Amino acid sequence: MNETKILPVITRGAAKSGRLTRREMVQRLLAGVGAGAAWPLVAAGHPIHEHLANGAIFEEAEKLGAADWKPLFLRGEQNEALVALSEGIVPGSIKAQVNRFIDLLLSVDTTERRQKFAESLEAFDAEAQKRFGKRFAVLDESQRNTLLNEACVRPANAAPVESDSSAEDGPSSGAAGKNQRVLYDHFENLKGWISGTYYSTEAGMRELGWNGEYVFESFPGCEHPDGHG
Repeated sequence: MNETKILPVITRGAAKSGRLTRREMVQRLLAGVGAGAAWPLVAAGHPIHEHLANGAIFEEAEKLGAADWKPLFLRGEQNEALVALSEGIVPGSIKAQVNRFIDLLLSVDTTERRQKFAESLEAFDAEAQKRFGKRFAVLDESQRNTLLNEACVRPANAAPVESDSSAEDGPSSGAAGKNQRVLYDHFENLKGWISGTYYSTEAGMRELGWNGEYVFESFPGCEHPDGHG
């Protein structure tokens, strides 16, 4: 955070000694969401909300720091792509082990959501191959930022891809426009999983101004200098 923000307080909780569990921290932050605040950078209908409201998942999350950790759902190359995308979208995600928590969530999610997530990863790998001749995970920082900076821009003509035939001609019309809309949708899907997970960690919550004692009415926007979205 580049500056200190004074935020309205909804609830003052009794300070506890010792380290709070991730489950306790998320419950406190969700109290603010329930009071009308929005989870940072995540669309209201994104499935990450459902997972974060399930306290039982955080008991399993305590095991994610194990040295012998292996993905439950993601394949090796998918995990590598997720690690690279996570750090590019929300810097600090590697240290926060965002990929491991998302893998845990996906392992208990529906087949449809898992397929959509895999398709989003594949879309960025395909775009990286088309532009730079290599997978997203092995792009250099400049190449990753170039791709993400373009993908995160909402197309001027944002009609659903299925109704593309009725779209008016314009900057986002034709094959290029359709590709941009598809990539933007995949970016938004991944951003929801990544930012929702990151801001459920202690590092993410403290970045938003959480101090273990207060639940705030609203959260500041993402202030990562190189973040996307």
